[in-house]
Amino acid sequence: MKIVVVDGHALNPGDLSWQPFENFGEVTVYARTSPEQLVERCQDADIVLTNKARFDRETLLELTHLKYIGVLATGYDLIDLETAKASNIVVTNIPAYGAIAVAQHTFALMLALINKVNEHDQSVKAGEWTNNPDWCYWKQPFHTLNGRRLGIIGFGKIGHKVAEVAKAFGMRMFYNNLSRKTNVYAQFAEYEEIFEKCDIVTLHLPLDDTNKGFVNKSLLSRMQKSAILINTSRGGLINEQDLADALNSGQIAGAGLDVLSTEPPAADNPLLSAKNVIITPHMAWGAVESRTSLMQTAIENVRSFIEGNPENVVNS
Repeated sequence: MKIVVVDGHALNPGDLSWQPFENFGEVTVYARTSPEQLVERCQDADIVLTNKARFDRETLLELTHLKYIGVLATGYDLIDLETAKASNIVVTNIPAYGAIAVAQHTFALMLALINKVNEHDQSVKAGEWTNNPDWCYWKQPFHTLNGRRLGIIGFGKIGHKVAEVAKAFGMRMFYNNLSRKTNVYAQFAEYEEIFEKCDIVTLHLPLDDTNKGFVNKSLLSRMQKSAILINTSRGGLINEQDLADALNSGQIAGAGLDVLSTEPPAADNPLLSAKNVIITPHMAWGAVESRTSLMQTAIENVRSFIEGNPENVVNS
């Protein structure tokens, strides 16, 4: 088997190993691959491993030797599944590897906003504590999470893990999901109700044609002025100009974002200069433990495919 990893740097910037894949065949690893390089690099591959490279219909039709695509992530919207299936190309994903890490980062963003961590760190380093007459101070009021209403949009493994943590903080929870999952943490509510009544809304759902930009001016206008929005799922779920306008006008109190609609973002993305927003570079998934688990599942996915019993297939 000829195995090509087209964009391996995100998963393994040097602290993990691709060596186990060498048990299955000849392995070539590229840190990054541009769209113009994709067909050439994958032309003779039996197996391709990819994270964010797009395999559309035209690309797949050119890769006549390809038998398997292993997506190094949970989301697989960058693969034309219909064409892959018609071409007898098996596509697999990594269904559950980062729920704990993403839930943790969700609360890192939430607590940074609620406790005003960045503002007070900067204040201290600017000398305001040194020159303060009192032994403590705060630049603006802050609150506990206990008793706050949390809206969880998307109640899969990550949403469920967020709910577990939120329970420990004593939060009151509402959720929305395509299916009403029985759980002991949260009460089902429609989008509009969640945005109206919750102090914090956090997004944990995949992006598709039905929900692109669904967090827009209409929904944001329903939020309380003290409310905050968290997104660690997909940037395309939010209309970014509408969110920037809501932040700049004080319509909502803040936002914590780990994802944007285009990554890396353009310099003129309105959220980069918006008020009261914390943005991290799509890093929530990337804890060492999560990447180690992802790598191991990717190895097992390839092994099971070669043995004729593929697992985690998304285009069966």
